[in-house]
Amino acid sequence: MSNRSKIGVVGAGIQGVSNALFLQKKGFDVTLFDRDEPGNPVASYGNAGHFSPYACVLMNRPDIISDVPAMLLSSTGPLALKWNYVPQMIPWFVQFLRNCTTKKMMHTAKNMHQILDLALSAYDELFDDINIEGLVEKKGILYIWNDKNLKSRDLEIKVRDELGVDQQVVSPKEIHDLEPNIKPFYHGGVYYKLGRHARNPKKILLKLFDLFLKKGGKFLKMKVQDINYEEEKPIIKTENHRYTFDKLVIACGAFSKKLTDNLGEKIPLDTERGYHVHFKNCDHLLSRPVIFQNRGFGITPMEQGLRVVGTVEFGGLKNPLSKSRIKNLINNAKYMLGDLPEHEDEWLGFRPTLPDFLPIMGPSKNYKNIYYCFGHHHLGWTLGPISGKIVSGMIANENTNLDLKPYSSLRFN
Repeated sequence: MSNRSKIGVVGAGIQGVSNALFLQKKGFDVTLFDRDEPGNPVASYGNAGHFSPYACVLMNRPDIISDVPAMLLSSTGPLALKWNYVPQMIPWFVQFLRNCTTKKMMHTAKNMHQILDLALSAYDELFDDINIEGLVEKKGILYIWNDKNLKSRDLEIKVRDELGVDQQVVSPKEIHDLEPNIKPFYHGGVYYKLGRHARNPKKILLKLFDLFLKKGGKFLKMKVQDINYEEEKPIIKTENHRYTFDKLVIACGAFSKKLTDNLGEKIPLDTERGYHVHFKNCDHLLSRPVIFQNRGFGITPMEQGLRVVGTVEFGGLKNPLSKSRIKNLINNAKYMLGDLPEHEDEWLGFRPTLPDFLPIMGPSKNYKNIYYCFGHHHLGWTLGPISGKIVSGMIANENTNLDLKPYSSLRFN
């Protein structure tokens, strides 16, 4: 296939823009589609801003099942349900439970580690072409707990050790030395020195998007209503137009499912709803992101102030923002840091999540010239560039030297 082949990419978040840039590096003519302008309030705007190359142990752990009732009942806990969505999520949840064995957890961890280990270098490859001065901090990421018994975290620490993740178990004194403004409620934690954080994820995304345009990329602000397939070529249908491509990438996060359903592939993609608020002019209180794992929230120092992020809420794409979740974040932030000013910018976003907590990267089951790149759950920001590099390599028929079978959509068929 000629490298001037036309490639369409659906989705202008970090996944879509990263795919577009790496496709351009390989000489393809790329058109990017999104219903909104890049950087509008979607996941790539409102995320925690963490570059987390260590985060290979996900929610599908054997111990999580016994923790779920307490999480749901706790007013300060990380897990919530929109009860009107429960019937729709039961099939996803059943598959999730099947993936909460030690064997399945290790399968997820090993295959997440494989791509996370390459995540920062893929970002650096893109950052070489833009000015990120003042936008990325390399001060590590700190996790803390307030129980003396760290057995609930022992499994994560052990698995990461086995996989060679760079981590340091830290004492209360070491936590205080790293972040003296945190109230001393903690009993221990883990410091990941290779972690980075974005001072403004939206600005970074827009710089990457501008780079795509400068390199000759085209952007069409249109809602993709459907995808057809004629003579082995995918056709994007918008309200008033049809666009034919040689190959196509679906990379629109939680909104990918409608398109893949229409392609005859029933992928169990659901959404974890996440929230944030900002406390303006308070970013001096922390030097790096701090995650309080007992309550499942984190605080990141950003240009907008302190961004408080968290919650795993299952409620689909249509339910409104939950004020109780916003209140939960505010109370948790004050628990960690004491008095804070009035909060700003109440935000809800959607993390696209599959029941085995691995993303989907690769060709469609039914159409060889349509590729998928979605389902990156909490790690969409971290994995954007490496996912784009992998999928663009597949499209160019290159050998990635990676075992890509675990990320195939075929695992659900």
